[in-house]
Parts: sequence; structure tokens; C-alpha cells
Amino acid sequence: MQVGIGLPTTTPGADRGLILEWARQADAGPFSCLGVFDRLAYDSFDPLVSLAAAAAVTQRLRLATTILTGPLYNTAVLAKETSSLDALSGGRLVVGLAVGARETDYEVAGVEHRSRGRRLGEQLATLRSYWEGDSIGPKPVQPGGPLLLVGGLSNQTFARVARYANGYLHGGGPPRAFGSAAEKARAAWQDADRPDRLLLWGMAYFALGNKAAETGQRYLRQYYAFTGPFAEKLAAGLLTTPQSVVQLIRGYQEAGCDELILFPTVSEINQLQRLAEVLA
Repeated sequence: MQVGIGLPTTTPGADRGLILEWARQADAGPFSCLGVFDRLAYDSFDPLVSLAAAAAVTQRLRLATTILTGPLYNTAVLAKETSSLDALSGGRLVVGLAVGARETDYEVAGVEHRSRGRRLGEQLATLRSYWEGDSIGPKPVQPGGPLLLVGGLSNQTFARVARYANGYLHGGGPPRAFGSAAEKARAAWQDADRPDRLLLWGMAYFALGNKAAETGQRYLRQYYAFTGPFAEKLAAGLLTTPQSVVQLIRGYQEAGCDELILFPTVSEINQLQRLAEVLA
């Protein structure tokens, strides 16, 4: 299993200098990819713009949207942006899409929330045809376009994974929760008689150190306030010690995860450095 790290594009106090230095240091290792979140009605950096900036200061890391709220985007424009990013990064882009959980993002975008599932299905059905066709350029470096992941927990999610994608992206939680979702993804994959291998990705949050832990938990409570009491559960699951990071990594690896992305909750470069030491 490979371990990636998230860019601090949604954490309070993040700025240009931090994001670029974060990308540079992550590229030096031992991480496998950089991940980004997608929020519209929030004080955060745009995910695709952030990955484009990271592409300019990195050479090795894969660049992953984990996730984009697909129905908020015009599909042709999204195809153009992602193929451009794949070309400019030298073929390092991974595109993760889902319907998203926040209705406020849809309200701000002027996009109907109730039809988001149908819109995502249509988007997944046509996105790769744009990448492979001649109507929109530039061509992605990766044949057929970037790796495509789908996130979510509904039965429709797993059907979309099997029909359109290269893999499944789980939205966080303990290894047993990932394992349960992964089994559903595998079952849908087998039912669709897919000959290729299903990719399984996961994610978690970290804030190493006592002071950072308090800041990180406060951020998670605020970021997930829309979930009500569940936000407190997310804050309680924050990885705050090297031991908890190692334990989670082992659990995800045993559950069959291919790529685990650990997202920062504190806008300090020493968080990347401390996590790198744990992985080393």
C-alpha cells in the first residue's frame, strides 16, 4: 500500500507559500501523491488550481482530486481542465469524483441538488470520451485519460465504480468501515465482469502533537458542522500520535487498500515533516 498526503487547501491560515513549500517537500518523499478537497461555499483554494501550482514545483508525485464534486462542473469544461492538468504534469493526474455532501455548494453554484446523482452518472459516461476524442485538447498524457475514481457510500456509487471507473475512493473512518465499503465495491466489480483490477483508495486526517491535535479537532468540528453530532465523532478519530498513524496504516493495508491519503488539519509545514518521519 502507498501513502499520500493532502495539500492544506482548506485549513485555516494556509497561503501560497505554505502550499508550494508543502508540495516541494512532499515530492522529496516518502509520499506517493498529493490529494485535494473541493469546496465552493467555503474559504479554501480551488482544487484544480492548487494541483496546477503543485505540478509546477514537483516531478514525482501523483496529483489527485479526492474528491471533486462532479455535478458542480460542466463536463466539457472539466474534461478540458483535467486533460490540461494531466498534460502539464506529465501524466500524473488522478481524477476522483463524487456527488458531494454539502447542499450549500450546490446553492451557490446554482445547480440543482436533487438531480446530482443523475448528473454524475452522465458525467462519468461522457468524460472519458472527451479525453479520448478530438473535440477537446490537449490530449492527456495517460492513454485514455487519467485514472478515474468514484467516491460515496450508496449502492449507486458502487454501480458507477464498476461501470465507469478504475477504482473506488472511501471517505474516511476506521479500517473496518473501509473494508466493508471495499467489499461492496469488489462485489459490484465482479458482477460487472470487469477484467482489470479494481483500485481501492482511502483517506484519514492527522494532527501530530498535543497542541496541533486541539487545533485539528477544532477544524474538523467546524468543517463538518453540517453533519451535526457526527462532527464530534470525526474529531475524535483524528490521528494525533505516531502510534495511531502506524496502526491505521496497518489496518488499511490489511483491508486491501492500495492508496491511503492522510490529510492535514493544521496549516504548519512541520506537520508534513513529522508525518514523513513516522512513515520513514
